[in-house]
Amino acid sequence: MISKATLIHVTEITNLVNSAYRGETSKKGWTTEANILEGTRITETELIEILLDTNNTLLIYQENNKIIGTVLLTNKKTKLYLGMLTISPELQNSGLGKKLLQAAEDFAHSVHLPKIVMTVITIREELIAWYKRNGYLDTGEREPFPANFDDVVLHSEPLTFMVLEKLL
Repeated sequence: MISKATLIHVTEITNLVNSAYRGETSKKGWTTEANILEGTRITETELIEILLDTNNTLLIYQENNKIIGTVLLTNKKTKLYLGMLTISPELQNSGLGKKLLQAAEDFAHSVHLPKIVMTVITIREELIAWYKRNGYLDTGEREPFPANFDDVVLHSEPLTFMVLEKLL
């Protein structure tokens, strides 16, 4: 079941996102950043700020009252920004990511936005290929990776983001 997250979900979502992106548990899935970055992907305080921002909608995917997926959607007036697409590492490759992408598209249609954009670290080639297979195109734009003092970059080259977009 896909629904909107609320503040009561903060701890569970924070734990899920961190387990899917960073640390040893993330290595069970194929979308880990653990070989690129160390540190916390998101804190409860950051997630609360996200949820309190009225431009943001955080969708959660639940089975048996357990959150197993998330996607953050930010209304940018002319486009919808998609971020923090997360699937529990043990359940990746089961089609849940595609279901959340479809929910994002449905949401974009419901708020009359003609396209979805996202950023992906450029060296994450397998993830970029997955988004491309799902209709997202490389815009050619690149953005710098933000300096976050909690992150430890394990990669020797500077990180950048690729901007991907899908016209609806």
